[in-house]
Amino acid sequence: MERNLALEVVRVTEAAALSSARWMGRGNEKAADQAAVDAMRRAFDAVAISGTVVIGEGEREEAPMLYIGEKVGTGSSPEVDVALDPLEGTSIVSQGRANALSIVAIAEKGGFLHVPDIYMEKIAVGPKAAGAIDINASPQENLYSIAEAMKCYVEDLTVVILDRPRHSELVRAVREVGARIKLIQDGDVSAAIATAFEGTGVDVLIGIGGAPEGVLAAAALQCMGGDMQACLKPRNEEEVELALRMGIRDINQVFNIHDMAHSSDIMFAATGVTDGDLLKGVRFFGGGARTHSVVMRYKSGTVRFIEATHRFDKKPIY
Repeated sequence: MERNLALEVVRVTEAAALSSARWMGRGNEKAADQAAVDAMRRAFDAVAISGTVVIGEGEREEAPMLYIGEKVGTGSSPEVDVALDPLEGTSIVSQGRANALSIVAIAEKGGFLHVPDIYMEKIAVGPKAAGAIDINASPQENLYSIAEAMKCYVEDLTVVILDRPRHSELVRAVREVGARIKLIQDGDVSAAIATAFEGTGVDVLIGIGGAPEGVLAAAALQCMGGDMQACLKPRNEEEVELALRMGIRDINQVFNIHDMAHSSDIMFAATGVTDGDLLKGVRFFGGGARTHSVVMRYKSGTVRFIEATHRFDKKPIY
């Protein structure tokens, strides 16, 4: 894949962020999400790829746009797989809270794990703690191992956990060992990515969230040299069957970061919709707006932060 493609992809996430940010705090999740989907789909029409959505808005019968299997791009080479979330954090935007993102990752064909939209247990860390995690170990064992790798005390670690009743025992275990906790309502992709950047105040993500979001987080962490492990957590036989139909051979398999994002050339782009630990949200002003994005490439290890000013009197190319 051409390296300039990464900059083309960030235009897609910028478009989705600009559209969905208009709905911040207005209490309408569906409208915010639809705005992001519509804008992202239009923006993809100008990207010179022959892309196939493998992580998207759902199955074809569930989503009119950006569904799994949909073709995106101009249809020219290269042929790539696309993982995306036009708005990661629909409720975040509707309530005006932090850490909503628009996300796109692309890889060579077959580069992403195909997973259904079910629950996934995850543990994610940044480069300093790569190789120090084991999803089958207890939270206490993992935190001691992470602290040793990061050359700090367990009490220095900040663990991000989704604020859900299912995590009550996890929260108790982390508190017992002395680590600090940051409970979030939504947005575990943002939290996972934040573990790879110093200064975010986030060291570890632990807990159960969405499986598609897990693949997106793995793509970003691959580019950063971070680490992640995960396993699916289906709630019923129907979800088990769905996973098997998508090619998961062992429902109890532990996926490492290379299982989830295993291409030799991954590109990842995210634009902030609302202010967060890693990215600033969209800032509107008379006649335009400013966006803040991150663009990463696994092959080169390059990470770019892009602050862009958009003028609404100039028509975009999509």
